[in-house]
Amino acid sequence: MALQAHLVELERKHQILETELHEALVHLSTDDLRIVELKRRKLMVRDQIARLRQNVDTLH
Repeated sequence: MALQAHLVELERKHQILETELHEALVHLSTDDLRIVELKRRKLMVRDQIARLRQNVDTLH
């Protein structure tokens, strides 16, 4: 069950990053480096989610 809890937490973080990225893109004053960093972090979390889901699937 710990894997499932970790997966839920990663999905929550991914959604938070999605919201932050959307807000950054709406505000024209946002630094491009900030947008790149948010996209990078979001992709890292997405990759972690994919790996964790793969691990959960192999356990079942």
